[in-house]
Formats: sequence, structure tokens, C-alpha cells
Amino acid sequence: MSASLQPGTSPVIQLRNLARTYQSGEVEVRAVRNVTLDIHRGDFVAIMGASGSGKSTLMNTLGCLDQPTSGEYLLDGVGVAGLNRKQLAKLRNSKLGFVFQSFNLLARTSALENVELPMLYALPIVARRERRQRAIAALEKVGLGDRLNHHPSQLSGGQQQRIAIARALVNRPELVLADEPTGNLDTRTSIELMGLFQQLNDSGITIVMVTHELDIAAYCKRMMVMRDGVLISDSRNPSRRCAAEARSSLDLAEQDANLA
Repeated sequence: MSASLQPGTSPVIQLRNLARTYQSGEVEVRAVRNVTLDIHRGDFVAIMGASGSGKSTLMNTLGCLDQPTSGEYLLDGVGVAGLNRKQLAKLRNSKLGFVFQSFNLLARTSALENVELPMLYALPIVARRERRQRAIAALEKVGLGDRLNHHPSQLSGGQQQRIAIARALVNRPELVLADEPTGNLDTRTSIELMGLFQQLNDSGITIVMVTHELDIAAYCKRMMVMRDGVLISDSRNPSRRCAAEARSSLDLAEQDANLA
């Protein structure tokens, strides 16, 4: 399989024979096996697979939360293997934005303060006034400019995930990694969230998303499937779904159901 599906553009991720093995008791688990691929700037990739397929381990490795056992990983041209914890933390904070299934928001903190949080650890230090301005801009970008002072408990699940996305964007990362971002959301909210991801991707943000839902992966430009730690398929999505159209179809279906 070719390492690149989009030649001529600059890759933000380069993997060469990447493997991750760990011990589970006395058993050696080969969670990721010799994966080679490129992910280019502006791409929108879905990584799919059953439980135990290796997709979460691969995502943790891409996010510099885990180190590869062997092989090469370049993130925006920087070799990840061999970096110490401090260097990995700096790389994560400057290059990556994370979105998780469970939102991971601070319950007693406003939307604005939750989004400001990553900038408290940024180097160089972001001044307080700029932190506030950037956090407001990020919340406005995800459609929550009128919810700056709301706490998570005052917001819906979809709104909380939008805060998490704003937090992921606020340090202006090269890449956003989303781990089952629609896993706790209903169908309508999931479609709305995928619409937001499509808008962000159209603006040039690279997104890699883990999902077990084929209908969610259908909104992405590229679809990968893992099985037993091996990348078994990697292809462009020729029939990519448009979230705006899907939402309109859902609205019409609900209108018809109400009239029936």
C-alpha cells in the first residue's frame, strides 16, 4: 500500500514501519504492527476498527501520549521517537489539539476559562489579555460566542463538545485528534458536530478522528481500517457525505413524521 494518497502536499504526519508492543501480564500484545502512512495538511481522516484493532493505540501514538516501540514517526517534520517527557509535552501543546468522547471539561469553570486552559501551559507564555481574546475567538468559531460564562452543567452535550473543540483549537495546532467525538451524542447533534468539523477542515485544519461508526466516518475525506494492529485499508472517500445536507434531510423527515 502506498504511504501517500495525496502526493504534492506537505505531510503533517509520516509513519514508517511504526509498531507498538506492550506487556499484559505475561502476554506480549502487538497493538500496532508496522504501519506506514502519510497524512497531509488539510486532510480529514477516519480511523476505524473493532475493539482491540489497534486504532486507539495508534491514536495515542499520533498524539504523543505513547511512544512507538519501533519504526519512525515524524510530526510536522519532528522525529518523535526518543523525545523525553518534557519535549513530548511541548510538542503536544504546540502542534496538537485533542477532542475526547467524554469532553473532559472542568465542571466548576466557565466555557471561557476551560478554553483558556491550554494557553496557561504554552511556551512562549501567552499574556492574559491575549488568552482571553483567543478563547473568545475560538468559542465564536464553534458557535458559542453567547455562552462564554456558562458552566458545563448549564449546557447540552453538543455544546460541551463544542467547548472541547474550541479548547483544542485555541493554541492553533497543526493537527486536531478526535477520539470518538460523537460517541456520547444523539443523531442530530452528531450530524451538527460533523458539520462543524467539516467547516474547520474546509478552513485548512487537519483532522484525524477515531470512530467505530461507519455513518460518522462517511463525513471524512479518507477512511482507514485497522484489524489486529494492521492497517488493512486506506482509501479516499468518493461519496463523502455533506453534514449540511444530512441535517436538512433529517429536518424534512421529522417534519413529515409530525404531520403524519
